[in-house]
Amino acid sequence: MGKLNELSITIGKDNKAEQVFDSLFPNFLKVEYKKPSEYVAKYWSVYSKHSDRNNNLNGKVFEYILATLCVRENILPIYMSAKVAFVPNVIYDLMFYTSERGPICWSVKTSLRERYKQADLEAIALKYVHRKALSYLITLEENEAKSVKAKIKSGDVIGLDNVIVATSSEFDDLIKELKTFEFSDPPTVKVIESNQVITTEKVKLLR
Repeated sequence: MGKLNELSITIGKDNKAEQVFDSLFPNFLKVEYKKPSEYVAKYWSVYSKHSDRNNNLNGKVFEYILATLCVRENILPIYMSAKVAFVPNVIYDLMFYTSERGPICWSVKTSLRERYKQADLEAIALKYVHRKALSYLITLEENEAKSVKAKIKSGDVIGLDNVIVATSSEFDDLIKELKTFEFSDPPTVKVIESNQVITTEKVKLLR
Protein backbone atom coordinates (compact mmCIF):
# COMPACT_ATOMS: atom_id res chain seq x y z
CA MET A 1 0.00 0.00 0.00
CA GLY A 2 1.35 3.44 -0.95
CA LYS A 3 1.67 6.37 1.42
CA LEU A 4 -1.25 8.24 -0.18
CA ASN A 5 -3.47 5.23 0.44
CA GLU A 6 -2.29 4.84 4.03
CA LEU A 7 -3.15 8.49 4.67
CA SER A 8 -6.55 8.20 2.85
CA ILE A 9 -5.49 10.84 0.32
CA THR A 10 -6.48 8.10 -2.12
CA ILE A 11 -8.90 5.22 -1.66
CA GLY A 12 -8.78 1.79 -3.27
CA LYS A 13 -6.22 0.19 -5.54
CA ASP A 14 -5.15 0.70 -9.16
CA ASN A 15 -5.45 4.46 -8.96
CA LYS A 16 -3.63 5.72 -12.05
CA ALA A 17 -3.10 9.22 -10.62
CA GLU A 18 -1.62 7.76 -7.43
CA GLN A 19 0.79 5.61 -9.43
CA VAL A 20 1.86 8.64 -11.45
CA PHE A 21 2.28 10.75 -8.29
CA ASP A 22 4.37 8.03 -6.63
CA SER A 23 6.58 7.78 -9.72
CA LEU A 24 7.57 11.48 -9.54
CA PHE A 25 9.58 11.25 -6.32
CA PRO A 26 10.40 8.17 -4.22
CA ASN A 27 8.92 9.71 -1.04
CA PHE A 28 7.01 12.99 -0.71
CA LEU A 29 8.04 13.24 2.97
CA LYS A 30 11.66 13.62 1.88
CA VAL A 31 11.25 16.18 -0.91
CA GLU A 32 13.31 19.22 0.07
CA TYR A 33 11.83 22.71 -0.26
CA LYS A 34 12.22 26.13 1.37
CA LYS A 35 8.66 27.36 0.92
CA PRO A 36 5.28 25.79 0.01
CA SER A 37 5.16 27.29 -3.50
CA GLU A 38 8.54 25.69 -4.23
CA TYR A 39 7.20 22.24 -3.23
CA VAL A 40 4.28 22.65 -5.65
CA ALA A 41 6.52 23.99 -8.44
CA LYS A 42 9.04 21.17 -7.97
CA TYR A 43 6.37 18.46 -8.18
CA TRP A 44 4.49 20.06 -11.07
CA SER A 45 7.67 20.61 -13.06
CA VAL A 46 8.56 16.90 -12.86
CA TYR A 47 4.95 15.88 -13.58
CA SER A 48 4.83 18.19 -16.65
CA LYS A 49 7.32 15.90 -18.37
CA HIS A 50 5.03 12.88 -17.90
CA SER A 51 3.84 11.34 -21.16
CA ASP A 52 0.33 10.24 -20.13
CA ARG A 53 -1.01 13.62 -19.06
CA ASN A 54 -4.69 14.46 -19.50
CA ASN A 55 -7.10 16.86 -17.79
CA ASN A 56 -8.42 14.33 -15.31
CA LEU A 57 -4.94 13.15 -14.35
CA ASN A 58 -3.70 16.76 -14.11
CA GLY A 59 -6.44 17.63 -11.63
CA LYS A 60 -5.90 14.58 -9.44
CA VAL A 61 -2.10 14.92 -9.32
CA PHE A 62 -2.46 18.62 -8.46
CA GLU A 63 -4.83 17.67 -5.61
CA TYR A 64 -2.33 15.11 -4.28
CA ILE A 65 0.50 17.67 -4.46
CA LEU A 66 -1.54 20.12 -2.38
CA ALA A 67 -2.73 17.47 0.09
CA THR A 68 0.80 16.15 0.65
CA LEU A 69 2.06 19.71 1.08
CA CYS A 70 -0.50 20.20 3.86
CA VAL A 71 0.76 16.97 5.45
CA ARG A 72 4.31 18.36 5.30
CA GLU A 73 3.18 21.69 6.74
CA ASN A 74 1.14 19.96 9.46
CA ILE A 75 -2.14 21.58 8.42
CA LEU A 76 -4.34 18.73 9.65
CA PRO A 77 -6.86 17.17 9.57
CA ILE A 78 -7.53 17.48 5.84
CA TYR A 79 -10.88 16.38 4.42
CA MET A 80 -10.76 15.39 0.74
CA SER A 81 -13.79 15.01 -1.53
CA ALA A 82 -15.76 16.34 1.44
CA LYS A 83 -19.49 16.78 1.90
CA VAL A 84 -20.88 19.36 4.30
CA ALA A 85 -24.12 18.96 6.26
CA PHE A 86 -26.99 21.03 4.80
CA VAL A 87 -25.03 21.81 1.61
CA PRO A 88 -26.60 19.35 -0.84
CA ASN A 89 -25.00 18.00 -4.03
CA VAL A 90 -21.57 19.56 -3.51
CA ILE A 91 -18.29 17.71 -3.01
CA TYR A 92 -15.44 19.99 -1.92
CA ASP A 93 -11.90 19.17 -3.09
CA LEU A 94 -9.96 19.94 0.10
CA MET A 95 -11.45 21.15 3.32
CA PHE A 96 -10.24 22.03 6.81
CA TYR A 97 -12.21 22.86 9.93
CA THR A 98 -11.11 25.68 12.25
CA SER A 99 -12.48 26.84 15.58
CA GLU A 100 -12.22 30.49 14.39
CA ARG A 101 -13.92 30.34 10.98
CA GLY A 102 -15.52 26.92 10.74
CA PRO A 103 -14.87 25.32 7.32
CA ILE A 104 -12.05 26.52 5.08
CA CYS A 105 -12.36 25.21 1.55
CA TRP A 106 -9.86 24.87 -1.29
CA SER A 107 -11.34 24.41 -4.71
CA VAL A 108 -8.52 22.93 -6.79
CA LYS A 109 -8.37 23.55 -10.55
CA THR A 110 -5.20 23.34 -12.67
CA SER A 111 -6.82 25.76 -15.15
CA LEU A 112 -10.00 27.78 -14.74
CA ARG A 113 -11.75 28.89 -17.93
CA GLU A 114 -15.42 28.92 -16.92
CA ARG A 115 -14.92 26.54 -14.01
CA TYR A 116 -14.40 29.36 -11.54
CA LYS A 117 -18.19 29.85 -11.73
CA GLN A 118 -18.79 26.39 -10.26
CA ALA A 119 -16.25 27.09 -7.48
CA ASP A 120 -18.02 30.39 -6.74
CA LEU A 121 -21.44 28.73 -6.52
CA GLU A 122 -20.03 26.05 -4.19
CA ALA A 123 -18.51 28.79 -2.03
CA ILE A 124 -21.85 30.63 -1.87
CA ALA A 125 -23.62 27.40 -0.86
CA LEU A 126 -21.06 26.83 1.90
CA LYS A 127 -21.35 30.38 3.26
CA TYR A 128 -25.12 30.19 3.24
CA VAL A 129 -24.77 27.57 6.01
CA HIS A 130 -21.42 28.62 7.52
CA ARG A 131 -21.33 32.42 7.41
CA LYS A 132 -17.70 32.75 8.49
CA ALA A 133 -16.33 30.03 6.18
CA LEU A 134 -13.46 30.86 3.83
CA SER A 135 -13.25 29.64 0.23
CA TYR A 136 -10.15 29.74 -1.92
CA LEU A 137 -9.71 28.76 -5.53
CA ILE A 138 -6.22 27.29 -5.98
CA THR A 139 -4.89 27.11 -9.53
CA LEU A 140 -1.72 27.10 -11.65
CA GLU A 141 -2.83 29.55 -14.35
CA GLU A 142 -1.59 33.08 -13.60
CA ASN A 143 -3.54 34.98 -16.25
CA GLU A 144 -6.81 33.21 -15.49
CA ALA A 145 -6.26 33.84 -11.78
CA LYS A 146 -5.80 37.59 -12.46
CA SER A 147 -9.03 37.67 -14.41
CA VAL A 148 -11.03 35.99 -11.59
CA LYS A 149 -9.36 38.22 -8.97
CA ALA A 150 -10.69 41.22 -10.90
CA LYS A 151 -14.18 39.65 -10.87
CA ILE A 152 -13.96 39.19 -7.07
CA LYS A 153 -12.98 42.86 -6.73
CA SER A 154 -15.81 44.06 -8.97
CA GLY A 155 -18.37 41.91 -7.14
CA ASP A 156 -19.11 39.61 -10.10
CA VAL A 157 -17.73 36.70 -8.04
CA ILE A 158 -19.14 36.85 -4.50
CA GLY A 159 -18.51 33.48 -2.85
CA LEU A 160 -14.76 33.07 -3.31
CA ASP A 161 -12.48 34.92 -0.91
CA ASN A 162 -9.52 34.74 -3.26
CA VAL A 163 -8.01 32.89 -6.20
CA ILE A 164 -4.39 31.96 -5.64
CA VAL A 165 -1.68 30.53 -7.90
CA ALA A 166 -0.07 27.63 -6.03
CA THR A 167 3.42 28.44 -7.31
CA SER A 168 3.31 32.10 -6.17
CA SER A 169 4.43 33.90 -3.00
CA GLU A 170 0.75 34.61 -2.33
CA PHE A 171 0.30 30.86 -1.80
CA ASP A 172 3.14 30.94 0.76
CA ASP A 173 1.26 33.73 2.55
CA LEU A 174 -1.95 31.68 2.52
CA ILE A 175 -0.18 28.69 4.13
CA LYS A 176 1.34 31.02 6.74
CA GLU A 177 -2.10 32.50 7.47
CA LEU A 178 -3.71 29.05 7.70
CA LYS A 179 -1.17 28.06 10.33
CA THR A 180 -2.52 30.78 12.64
CA PHE A 181 -5.85 28.91 12.89
CA GLU A 182 -6.72 26.18 15.34
CA PHE A 183 -7.63 23.07 13.36
CA SER A 184 -9.99 20.45 14.70
CA ASP A 185 -12.57 17.87 13.75
CA PRO A 186 -15.90 19.47 12.85
CA PRO A 187 -18.60 19.23 15.51
CA THR A 188 -21.22 16.52 15.25
CA VAL A 189 -24.38 18.22 14.07
CA LYS A 190 -27.48 17.75 16.15
CA VAL A 191 -30.10 18.82 13.68
CA ILE A 192 -32.79 19.70 16.23
CA GLU A 193 -32.35 20.69 19.87
CA SER A 194 -35.09 21.58 22.33
CA ASN A 195 -35.84 21.37 26.05
CA GLN A 196 -39.50 20.78 25.22
CA VAL A 197 -39.81 17.46 23.44
CA ILE A 198 -43.22 15.80 23.32
CA THR A 199 -42.65 12.09 22.82
CA THR A 200 -44.89 9.09 22.28
CA GLU A 201 -43.77 7.80 25.70
CA LYS A 202 -44.91 10.97 27.45
CA VAL A 203 -48.27 10.88 25.69
CA LYS A 204 -48.78 7.23 26.74
CA LEU A 205 -48.03 8.11 30.37
CA LEU A 206 -50.87 10.66 30.31
CA ARG A 207 -53.46 7.97 29.62
